[in-house]
Amino acid sequence: MKIDHIGIAVESLTEGLKFYRDALGLNYQGEEEVKEQGVKVAFLKIGESKIELLEPLDEESPIARHLEKRGEGIHHIAVEVDDIETRVKEMKEAGVRFIGEEPAQGAGNKKIIFINPASTRGVLAEICQTGD
Repeated sequence: MKIDHIGIAVESLTEGLKFYRDALGLNYQGEEEVKEQGVKVAFLKIGESKIELLEPLDEESPIARHLEKRGEGIHHIAVEVDDIETRVKEMKEAGVRFIGEEPAQGAGNKKIIFINPASTRGVLAEICQTGD
């Protein structure tokens, strides 16, 4: 396992990229719209991991609600696993609570599922598996 990415909620990808790409110098790897998650994502490589800037597609997006409540900043930390279905089953058996019942399609052709912050000591976490 490894940290796959850190998701950062931003009001605007354009404005977020001014810092992470232009000032900090991270390697910009493109953008993707993920309608199922209600976000537009910009990918920036940093070492083995990525930073994903998350801009809401509309006011109903979970990211829009996050921005309204907490403002811009870290939204979640994602850990990559080899077999997400098995890992979710094991974690559920250990009492971990998830947001949603099954993994869904996420950015970068990954299967994802978010872990309820009540199970992680207050941090929104995600597990993901790279698609085939």
